[in-house]
Amino acid sequence: MVRKMTQYKSDFLNIVAERGFIHQCSNFEGLDALLASGPQSAYCGYDPTGKSLHVGHLVSIMMLHWFQQTGNKPYTLVGGATAMIGDPSFKDKTRPLLTKDEINANIESIKQSYSRFIRYGNGPIDASMVNNADWILGLNYMEFLRDYGTCFTINRMMSFDSVKLRLDREQPLTFLEFNYMIMQGYDFYHLYKTKNITIQMGGSDQWGNMINGVDLTHKKIGKEVFVLTVPLITTASGAKMGKTEGGAVWLNADMCSPYDYWQFWRNTEDADVGRFLKLFTTLPMDEIAKLESLKDAEINEAKKILAFEATKLCHGEAAANEAAETARKTFEQGGAGDNLPSITVPEDILKAGMTVIDALRETGLVESNGEAKRLIQGGGAKVNDASISDGAQLITVSDLTGNGYIKLSAGKKKHALIKLRS
Repeated sequence: MVRKMTQYKSDFLNIVAERGFIHQCSNFEGLDALLASGPQSAYCGYDPTGKSLHVGHLVSIMMLHWFQQTGNKPYTLVGGATAMIGDPSFKDKTRPLLTKDEINANIESIKQSYSRFIRYGNGPIDASMVNNADWILGLNYMEFLRDYGTCFTINRMMSFDSVKLRLDREQPLTFLEFNYMIMQGYDFYHLYKTKNITIQMGGSDQWGNMINGVDLTHKKIGKEVFVLTVPLITTASGAKMGKTEGGAVWLNADMCSPYDYWQFWRNTEDADVGRFLKLFTTLPMDEIAKLESLKDAEINEAKKILAFEATKLCHGEAAANEAAETARKTFEQGGAGDNLPSITVPEDILKAGMTVIDALRETGLVESNGEAKRLIQGGGAKVNDASISDGAQLITVSDLTGNGYIKLSAGKKKHALIKLRS
């Protein structure tokens, strides 16, 4: 059910509604009354299929952030068990299965992603992390089918958009993946019974899976729990949020540097600045209103503030300041900031020389020789701010600047440094 309301009883719903977080809710009035009655617990879950969460996950994480800020207790669920199955929602094919060791390593890593946006600890509203492997892996399959199988119907499951889309494309949907919906529904039921968690938050693509938990809890013990979804964010030009030419924009610094993270937000389209300030920063709404009213060249100042505030949340104020200063030196002074991505090369290799194509690829500015050639043909490749027309041109020690580096550029916004290995 989708509904617009201008005023709620609860501070949490007022904040997330004003900032553009709400997409769907199983029962707006019921949830609002529950939240207004006193502190509640809610969870948001992700399967640990990678070592880090990315910007595409950030809307629901920020919703959990505001939940804690308004005096409620957040839980983060990692799907140590469900990651062994694979969520079929809106996927074109079955997700590759991971080993237990791979899953556990990913769980340890993504804790870093969550902890930058919500506070963990032992206090009454401090966040806690739970792993559904703790209750799912010990289930007896026959007993589980007997106790819960009758609460789910194939008819209902087939009605969900995530399933219909897959079948409409005549793409296979395995019995294993059908079990995913049941397991996610059971998670909510289990967490309500054991921790009195009354709310599940997540992306709108998870609506069907989340509603299963509401239905199961009502059928088994006659209690109402609630789901609240965030919209799937696309940019003004229609691109999927958090995706770049180089892939996902990760939240962990070892997978996406603070500078690259800052630069991602700095490159926000003009039409998205106000919306992204509301969703991805904690700036007051009156300040955001002033920033989103800026026009023409002035909008760039709002983009810098967006980049700084988003990077500060994810990587800390010091890293955000360093990234901003690196960008200032690189773009405003025409130099090279100290924190640009860089590689170190042995002196003997630079004496012999490396081609511009190899240098572009090795620094990560392009992913392939073909991409490097297209960049050069389009006039977008530069060495020390001088355009390059021949990919076979050699970069040597003679290209080192007085600061001890060679600056490579791919277009106006992507830069990297080559330094001598000491």
